[in-house]
Amino acid sequence: MVQRDSRKLNHANPRLTQPDLWLTSRMHLTVSSPVQSLSDIRQIEATPLAQTMPWASTYDLIRASANAHTNQPALTFLATGEPGDPAICWTYRELLQGIHQTANLLHSLHMGSQDVVAILLPGGLAYHLALWGGEAAGIVQPLNPLLSEEKLLSLLQASQARVLIAHGVEDDSQLRDKALRLQAQLPHLKTVLLVHPAGAPLANDLPPGAHDFHELRQHQVDDRLLSERVFQPSDIAAYFHTGGTTGAPKLARHSHGAQVFTAWANANMQGFRSSDVTINGYPLFHVAGVLPGALCSLAIGMHVIIPTAALFRNREVVKNYWRLAEYHRCTLMSGVPTVLAALAGVPLNGADISRIRAVRTAAAPLPPELAQRFEQTFGLHINESLGMTETAGLSTVAPPGGNAPAGCVGWPLPHAQVRIVGLNSNGQATGQDLPAGEKGMVLYQGPNLFSGYLDAAETARSFTPDGWLITGDVGFIDEQGRLHLSGRAKDLIIRGGHNIDPKVIEDALGSHPAVDLCAAVGAPDAYAGELPVAFVTLKTGAHVSEDELLAFTVSRVDEAPAKPKSVTVLAHMPVTNVGKIYKPTLRTLATATVVQGLVNQTLTALQTPTAQWPDVQATGDAPVEVDARATPEAAWSVLKPLLAALPVKISFCEIA
Repeated sequence: MVQRDSRKLNHANPRLTQPDLWLTSRMHLTVSSPVQSLSDIRQIEATPLAQTMPWASTYDLIRASANAHTNQPALTFLATGEPGDPAICWTYRELLQGIHQTANLLHSLHMGSQDVVAILLPGGLAYHLALWGGEAAGIVQPLNPLLSEEKLLSLLQASQARVLIAHGVEDDSQLRDKALRLQAQLPHLKTVLLVHPAGAPLANDLPPGAHDFHELRQHQVDDRLLSERVFQPSDIAAYFHTGGTTGAPKLARHSHGAQVFTAWANANMQGFRSSDVTINGYPLFHVAGVLPGALCSLAIGMHVIIPTAALFRNREVVKNYWRLAEYHRCTLMSGVPTVLAALAGVPLNGADISRIRAVRTAAAPLPPELAQRFEQTFGLHINESLGMTETAGLSTVAPPGGNAPAGCVGWPLPHAQVRIVGLNSNGQATGQDLPAGEKGMVLYQGPNLFSGYLDAAETARSFTPDGWLITGDVGFIDEQGRLHLSGRAKDLIIRGGHNIDPKVIEDALGSHPAVDLCAAVGAPDAYAGELPVAFVTLKTGAHVSEDELLAFTVSRVDEAPAKPKSVTVLAHMPVTNVGKIYKPTLRTLATATVVQGLVNQTLTALQTPTAQWPDVQATGDAPVEVDARATPEAAWSVLKPLLAALPVKISFCEIA
């Protein structure tokens, strides 16, 4: 539980009024032990939220923590993935000073509380200054540096960002040049602040509108906010982009109150301590890295290790992870299932990991085989959570010590609620509440709900008429009140109106000893709509045929419609920049396979020379392209209707 000061709070509702500034600067976040039952959560809820969570902003929360843990290490940046190599460590005092300087710099650039500062940086210490200093001054917009320039331009246009804090060194990332090109195309983007990753001075020949971030901030006051801003919990703190890497941008608005609640609730659920040490390899443009991964850690006084600028994308970090954990005396670890799968293949080689007391994963369902392998190999049980951008990174938590089974993502956060409602034949939520044990759509309500998208119409589509967030997740609640997650509703395979949970296939296929990663998707079918197919990557050194994998899986899937039609072995599984398996690319591959099969079958029967067959191309998650310009008109007139009957978008290039 949170320690409370003897002074009485001057408000009853933390979302409406400003708490006592003296109190929030001194009342830092502390908790006792992890939640172990639903009754523990009810005990937390017995105390009004206003008394246990008095901080109006992320700035208040971090400042209180810095005042309590002044000279303790807050952030350590590793220049390489090799233990013992040079590293830069900031204490909580130094972090707070940098936040003050950054906020005051933005204030000097005439940024107000409703103005936006975008961030285009790799992992590093400066990212935390941009995040928390940016939220102290206005609204931050973290950007995925791996997005295309076109996508970044669209996101910046949507937010109308006035300032961009960007990587300032010319290197292989090309972020510096990209930032300057973006500025040239956006009249509202008045200033670009370029960051040297080591804090060194940048070249003097910066173009107009571009400045040296570190050089300017060093001249700013570091002990207070010059703006004298009075925060309200409803103030918008950040815009996070969501919705994948294609299509129109969806910018989710986070309030300060929502972000603070996530940190408070996460710490209470998991029993975090100021003595804890963790490696945060999540990217900071992603909500998981910013809130459960960073803000919660900093709020409790934890020591956070930043594993190089590339984070978990650095192969050296993954290869040396257990040695790094030993060297830095880590007590907590976390990663998405694909990262944990990679770590499962890394031998300890004598590394002492006895200090690690909890392992956490989220973002995607945990394969039971991976959970079992991890526990057998390292003696570490993996605990799961559920979160999304729209819930400020967290909805439910399976606390450490409970040994919840794979797929169980735990109880809703204190003061939050989860409902399960039925799904119709299109995989959409109905208003029918389902009993315990029955699978359906997960709905959520809680103090950390986002403040809607910038697009009001998109916001309306995300909620039920009575105000519950439609998460898009499929799961059920057990008799203990814990949520079990199957997957995403959009990932359901709908075969002739029959909803197939891909996890049924993935759990069966994933139990094969040669399989490393696997995923099931729907392949288009003119009659059934979709048919289940699967894709796998194999463990290093493993050899097994696709036919053997198919037979193995079919024998272990009891539900007849769910038995997959094919299993395809891939050299590499497509993943997002966070490390989640990216199913849109797999669906494109599945579609291309179906299209190519129809081409082969039809034109073979027509005795069309192979040189005249259409060229079928699949790239990323874009529609499959069929170039039929070399195909005779008579053959194409037979083939095209068969392709057009598939329930997916296909791009045709044909003779005019």
